[in-house]
Amino acid sequence: MMKRTLAYRMTLVLLWALPLAAAIDTKEAKRLENCGTVLKEILDIPDDIPQELIDKAVCIIVYPSVLKAAFVVGGSYGRGAMTCRTGQNFNGRWSAPSMMALEAGGIGFQIGGQATDFVLLVMNDRGAHSILRSKVKLGADAAVAAGPKGRNLQAATDVTLRAEILTYSRSRGLFAGVSLEGSTVRPDNDANERVYGKKVAAEDIIFKGVVPVPPPARKMIAYLNKRVRKNVSKKS
Repeated sequence: MMKRTLAYRMTLVLLWALPLAAAIDTKEAKRLENCGTVLKEILDIPDDIPQELIDKAVCIIVYPSVLKAAFVVGGSYGRGAMTCRTGQNFNGRWSAPSMMALEAGGIGFQIGGQATDFVLLVMNDRGAHSILRSKVKLGADAAVAAGPKGRNLQAATDVTLRAEILTYSRSRGLFAGVSLEGSTVRPDNDANERVYGKKVAAEDIIFKGVVPVPPPARKMIAYLNKRVRKNVSKKS
């Protein structure tokens, strides 16, 4: 009888806790879903990001629906997610995402009053590891440039081609390379804990595969594995 009573009470506790857990996870789940939607919409348009750059990128960071007010009021930041190619030579499948934060530099006054989506291409190993370890100031800790548009790289400058991170924005349906110099990117550790249910380092998520792809991100990762399979900058 006592065992039944104890089991009954534990069940009640779990049932009471489930809505709370769901409420905590809902915002992050929606954010991951929005990252997937933005990424697919942008990568599916050939005149946005050159395919050559997509094929060479080792990681992609997406910040969906960033508002100017988020940067101006209280010094807040945009939030999104980062995924990288796995494997020693970044030739593997795309990883489970690490949640990421984008903190204001001059960007708060550049993006206007409309919601703006940002896509960042991380072009080399150093940039990927630096971002996942700690806060990185774009332009100081990592070379950054506004990404070129179009179906080829003929218009790209030497600065663009040497950059560790290429940055793009989309607002009011207009897509362009944008300078995020002076802003910072960093892992959002609190959000990672909410997504994965435990404290886990961003590098471990990306490079060690310690957690599976969460359900809200599965469409995004499956799309990348189908759409951006080959890394042309690395040897197999």
